[in-house]
Amino acid sequence: MGLDMTLTKKIRIDAKYDSSVTGNVSLQKAGLEVPIDFNEITEIVCEVGYWRKANQIHNWFVQNVQGGLDDCGEWYVSTEELLELKALCKKALETRDATLLPPTRGFFFGSTEVDSGYWGDIQDTIDMLNKISNSGKYYYRASW
Repeated sequence: MGLDMTLTKKIRIDAKYDSSVTGNVSLQKAGLEVPIDFNEITEIVCEVGYWRKANQIHNWFVQNVQGGLDDCGEWYVSTEELLELKALCKKALETRDATLLPPTRGFFFGSTEVDSGYWGDIQDTIDMLNKISNSGKYYYRASW
């Protein structure tokens, strides 16, 4: 149990495929084969980032993307908002100013100490956000 957070990227597929194109995808970990009609695929979803109990980052999303509503829902995040978060993380890390991204208490949200774990989450966020691009749409979700 705890605060698990993901940032996903969804890419819409608009291309039309030949209706005769089908195939099987082998899910080796599950030991299954799943038939896929490629005409039914409308988007690709990629996990861009994952955090565990990074409550200061979660709080930023709640306050700046979710309008203060912390509901475990999936929320659209613009590229501009992600760049704002990255800039804020860089500033907090460079100045060692934890008031820019304050730790937040919550249901199994983890530590509120400003320690190496706190700063590690900030650096991990910068690393994740260095990979964003203007293609696709980004979504944030947290659960606990």
